[in-house]
Formats: sequence, C-alpha cells, structure tokens
Amino acid sequence: MQNSKRILVAPLNWGLGHATRCIPIINALLAFGHKPYIASDGVALALLQKEFPNLPSFELPSYKITYAEKARNFKIKMIWDSPKVLKAMAAEKKAVKKLVKKHQIEGIISDNRMGVFYKKVPCVFITHQLNVLSGNTTWMSSKAHQKIIKKFDACWVPDIKGKPNLTGKLGHLKKSKINIEYLGPLSRFQKSDVDTKFDVMVLLSGPEPQRTLLEEKLLKEFTIFEGKVLLIKGVIENSQTKETVTSDKGSIEIYNFMQSSELEKSINQSARILCRSGYTTVMDLAKLEKKAFFIPTPGQYEQEYLAKRLDKKGLVPYCKQNEFTIDVLERIESYMGLTSFDSISDFSTIFEVFSKVKENSEPTASSLST
Repeated sequence: MQNSKRILVAPLNWGLGHATRCIPIINALLAFGHKPYIASDGVALALLQKEFPNLPSFELPSYKITYAEKARNFKIKMIWDSPKVLKAMAAEKKAVKKLVKKHQIEGIISDNRMGVFYKKVPCVFITHQLNVLSGNTTWMSSKAHQKIIKKFDACWVPDIKGKPNLTGKLGHLKKSKINIEYLGPLSRFQKSDVDTKFDVMVLLSGPEPQRTLLEEKLLKEFTIFEGKVLLIKGVIENSQTKETVTSDKGSIEIYNFMQSSELEKSINQSARILCRSGYTTVMDLAKLEKKAFFIPTPGQYEQEYLAKRLDKKGLVPYCKQNEFTIDVLERIESYMGLTSFDSISDFSTIFEVFSKVKENSEPTASSLST
C-alpha cells in the first residue's frame, strides 16, 4: 500500500455526471488509505457532500454554466459566457492555492475544472473529451482544451484504450504528447438481478433551463402512458421528496433526487431508461447492461455525437427533444442495449502519480510527519 496522501478531488458542476463519476475514484482513494478532500460548487458539491458526509469539503468559485433555450444558440451562449468562465478559472486557481497550503494537499484530481491546478503538487485531469466537439470550430476547441490538459501531470480518460470503446473520437487521439491513462469506464453502480418494478425510469440532469424544459415535456407525455413510471428530477435539495401522479392507465412516481444506493436499485428494477446521452450516464447504463432511449441536450455536440454513434451501432435509439412522443419508446425493443466492459482499473498503479515529488514542491503532510 502506498503512503497516505491528502488528495483534492474537484469535479466540474455541469449537471451531475462529473461528480458521480468521481464517486468510484473517491472510494478507491479511501480503499488505498488516502485522504480525499472534496471541492466543487452547486449541485455537484451538494451531491458529493451527501455521498461522503464525513469528508472535508470546500466550495469553489462557480463557472455559472447555463444552456441556451434554443439549440442553434448553444455555441453563441458558450462564447458569450467564456469571459465569465475565464474569470472563474482565475478565481479557482487562487482558491486551490490556498487549500493546498492550508490543508497540506499532496495531489489534485480535477474533473474538467481547468483552473484546479497547482504546479507544486502532482495534478491529474479527468476528461472523456480529448477532442471537444463544437461544429466547424472543433479543431480550435480541441486544440485549446489539449493545451490546458498538457500542463497536468497526467490525463485520466474513463474509457477503453482500444476498440470497442464508448467515447469514439471524443476520447481517442491519433497522436498526442499528453500523458494519457485509460481507466476503463467508471461507474458507481453494480448490476443485480431483481424483479422489474418500473416499465420506464426517467433520469433527468444537466444545467438549466434545458433540464426543466425536458421535465415539463416528459410529464405531459407520460400522462397517457400505460404502465409504471419512475421519474428522478436530478434536483439536489436538503431532503428527498416524493409524489405520485396516477391516471386510468398508469402512475408516475416523482423524486427530486436519489442517492447512489437507492438509484442503483431503482435502475436495476427498471425495464427501460429514458435520459440524456451524457457520457457518465452512458457508462452507468453500460455497467448495468440496460436498454435505454436517449434525448441529447439540444445544441450539445458531445451528447448528440454519442447518441448518434450508439444509435448507428444498434445499441440505443435516440431522437431530438422537440420530436419526442411516447410512441418512439417502442423503438427500444429493436436495439440491443448497452453491455458492460470487463475493465477493472488498476488504481494501485494509477495513483502512483501522487508519489512523485515535484521540484519546489510544498512541504507535505507525509514529509512533516517523518
């Protein structure tokens, strides 16, 4: 077992996916005797605080990311918000420097938080987007992203290195000077053989206003659905709420959120899953070997790419948000569904990056105790 290290884990607050895929990494850190510290903002921070109430946690400056209401305005909205993001990055760099010094942090894991970096300790960047799809500016957004990644000591990609894989061109480069480690798909869940309780489970997540727009549309559509539906809003609040809407044909159980163990059980109990095609969701559903239907977030190139790719492979059907009706769910039956990859991450080797001493490094908790 390696020497115990104080490791800061900081996921981006963009929906819940970045936070949830950090859960197995935090659990692995604990299993290897390390001391994780959590840092994020908004719902991502709230989720991890609920999952790990005994771990120290800190709030970082928010990127304040929101989506455009119309898909065609997505790129314009991202460009418009870029000064706000750059300002937040500068602020989080200062915040991270203070955390490192105050708590003697010995390593950093940043899941897509570009400003969570400190040159005097080993830093790792987690992403499944080595290529950042942005339409006709993909080459520019990808190069800019790769330039940021290069300053980190390693880049962890939660996918298979070879083929078949889940990310396709998102997570694979033909040539690169980046120190890339492929972790295999990450999921906080385990498959279990249980009786089916729900005909359809709806999983919502992602930045506003698109999360709410989809929720409103689906609640209206499912009023005519024959069967039992479970809808998880993906809204992290202080306490869990539940309501049930019934009709002559079926019922809808609605929760604001579920924690990991309850969510795992509910997904296993559901025959079909309706959700966004965010990459963390894809990994979770592959681990649980579920049949699904995807509605990519309008204008989100990455989700659109993943949905189209998995549809083309005959695994999961999809449609645009404005085209969804209850009838399209019938297409699920003619698709194979997602299957799990036999890939177990060797964290004992992966965590070795935090054992490397950097030049001009800060005095660490390990060195101070010897």
